[in-house]
Amino acid sequence: MAISESVKPLELAVVVPTFNEAANLKELIGRLERTLSDIQWEMIVVDDDSPDGTAALLRDLALTHPQVRCLRRVGRRGLSSACIEGMLSTHAPLLAVMDADLQHDESLLPLMVTALQKEGYDLAVGTRYMDGGGVGDWDTGRQTTSHLATQLGQWWLKVSLRDPMSGFFMVRRTAFEAAVYDLSSLGFKLLLDLVVSSPQPLKVKEIPLQFRQRHAGESKLDQRVAFDYLMLLVDKTVGRFVPVSLLSFGLIGLLGVPVHLGVLRLAMLWRDWPFLQAQILAVVVAMVFNFYLNNTLTYRDQKLQGWRWWVGLIKFMATCGIGAIANVGIANAVYDDFGGWIVSSLAGILVGFGWNYGATALLVWPKRRPKPKVPPPLA
Repeated sequence: MAISESVKPLELAVVVPTFNEAANLKELIGRLERTLSDIQWEMIVVDDDSPDGTAALLRDLALTHPQVRCLRRVGRRGLSSACIEGMLSTHAPLLAVMDADLQHDESLLPLMVTALQKEGYDLAVGTRYMDGGGVGDWDTGRQTTSHLATQLGQWWLKVSLRDPMSGFFMVRRTAFEAAVYDLSSLGFKLLLDLVVSSPQPLKVKEIPLQFRQRHAGESKLDQRVAFDYLMLLVDKTVGRFVPVSLLSFGLIGLLGVPVHLGVLRLAMLWRDWPFLQAQILAVVVAMVFNFYLNNTLTYRDQKLQGWRWWVGLIKFMATCGIGAIANVGIANAVYDDFGGWIVSSLAGILVGFGWNYGATALLVWPKRRPKPKVPPPLA
């Protein structure tokens, strides 16, 4: 059946990742309809199973706004991975990414379309750090953090973008498809990942962006965002050789060493405990510390809460206890056969670390199918 000549082909897909952004979506859709009236577009909201009823709201809105679609993800989380799935779900030749909180200026979208369709650019970026751009009412601490993260990304990954941390951009499908298999999907900064992963240098146009205040809801920024960003930088550097979760697990293990030594020292000096008793306390505290950080950072997508947190802690301590036995056994066997205390000790550490990482990933933080949630009734 032939397509009517009056039907214009789709030009643009606007991908909007969401988690608890129901209060912003109706306003965002209205603004996009006014801004993109001369463009054939669709809006793909990728929702990470928000408990505020975002998916149910979108189903209702789509009845009167046919260009709106919802891709609901169950059992997984992450801004970058949500954007990638949304971009893969459309056949539009131009792909835009923006936040749902209305901090991004939708009036820049037509300028981005022009840059890609008529000016030959591969990527158009809403840039805060250029003449005409700005960060709005950010406090000094947030501005400093953003500038440091920007400079770190530029230096570490040799990126020339003035605002590689921007979450508002538009890319040609061909450029996205060329990079998609090398994307890390980590954290919240897909733009930086995309630029670094592209097999060919992208022709980029930066457009001044005045960052606005959040319209409704709460910011998702927390201490984990910085860790995710660091893991993204590490993954783009050595991720092809070593899984980033393994590096995260090892880094947290190293952080547990001074905690162990500090508790041991305090227990012996301040409490005058014998070494064995102080050592047992130090081991337990360090294990709890490592479990907490791994649960919060390394395995945040499978984060244990409530009673599962306590069950997970018990499993973690038991599993790592077996790893400690393996450590000692392997080190002793190597020492008896070959001698050399350094090599023997390192062999034990490697075996124990490998066991702890693999076993805890399987037993403590397994991929699990979540129970379906019943969204709250719509107002």
